[in-house]
Amino acid sequence: MRILSFSETGYVRKNNEDAYLALSEYGLYAVADGMGGHLAGEVAARTALKELERMAPELAGLGEEEAEPWIKSALIRANEVVYESSSRLPETEGMGTTLTVLFVRDSFAVIAHVGDSRAYLWRSEELKRLTDDHSLVGELVRLGQISAEEAEKHPRRHVLIRAIGAAEDIQVDCLSLETKPNDVFLLCTDGFSSVLAEEEIGQEFVEESSWEEHLENLRQLVLERGAPDNFTALCCIVE
Repeated sequence: MRILSFSETGYVRKNNEDAYLALSEYGLYAVADGMGGHLAGEVAARTALKELERMAPELAGLGEEEAEPWIKSALIRANEVVYESSSRLPETEGMGTTLTVLFVRDSFAVIAHVGDSRAYLWRSEELKRLTDDHSLVGELVRLGQISAEEAEKHPRRHVLIRAIGAAEDIQVDCLSLETKPNDVFLLCTDGFSSVLAEEEIGQEFVEESSWEEHLENLRQLVLERGAPDNFTALCCIVE
């Protein structure tokens, strides 16, 4: 597995409330996009990832059939830690974070997800989104009340209906799949996916370039378009 990544503050935000985790020794990767007043979002994102990192050594002894339940329980535990932290201090009250996690071992992968950060799979020159946005407009699109195009411009498109730390209990989406040689997993926050259309990402990936060049071209494109939010991308290349 080859890992490429970046995490940028952008041109509008004063601090970066995104964070990512890459633990290749355990096959565990994640992106998080924090929310909350002052520095609370940054605290939430890093708290969630720190809990994942603390638990990661447990993965070493697990079989494939145990991986998905473990990943789900890890996100539930991260939710508990962030929620408890937000309850202790006034300055972090109400903080939360998205959390999108990838676990890869041999030819097996698990995606677990809460919020509107995304996971994509690039396979056979096709980009497929593996996650649903747990946002207000995402739900409206799923219900058929607005179109995907309308969602992109909706004034409440950043309102989440599910986030790590926002409530005492959390529902986690999980997906298990077999990997193939040359698969590429892309984890990203909404500061990346809301600026770049999926068709644009796919068009970049189909070009004859190195993966380092692909990711740098996409990073530059977000910056050229004003980078209105923090943006993070983590590219996991199966070799």
